Amino acid sequence: MSRYVCYISYNSKVAIHKGSIHWKTEVKKMKEMNQKFCQCCGLPMGNRDELYGTNVDGSKNEEYCKYCFENGEVTFKGTMEEMIEVCVPNMVAANPNMKEEEARKIMFEWFPTLKYWKR
Repeated sequence: MSRYVCYISYNSKVAIHKGSIHWKTEVKKMKEMNQKFCQCCGLPMGNRDELYGTNVDGSKNEEYCKYCFENGEVTFKGTMEEMIEVCVPNMVAANPNMKEEEARKIMFEWFPTLKYWKR
């Protein structure tokens, strides 16, 4: 089992699925509300310190989640495509009306905009 839980759940109140609000609109709204997303897997981290990764000195890293960043290093060592495949089941589980193909498509559009994948 992977230690990466990455998914775009858009919180439990807003499920993104076919026929609903477009995911880009929801991400924009969440960013406007200062919602933080892991810049590797896209996990919404909110204000819950326990979801944030750690810097070398043990302080909270504001850009990456605890599943992707630990002790000042990115822990995921795969490609963006591999990360997406890890994340698809979690996104589908968080959004029951979503099919795997739709989750994969969303991630292939969104992940290249995340800091880690821009490098």
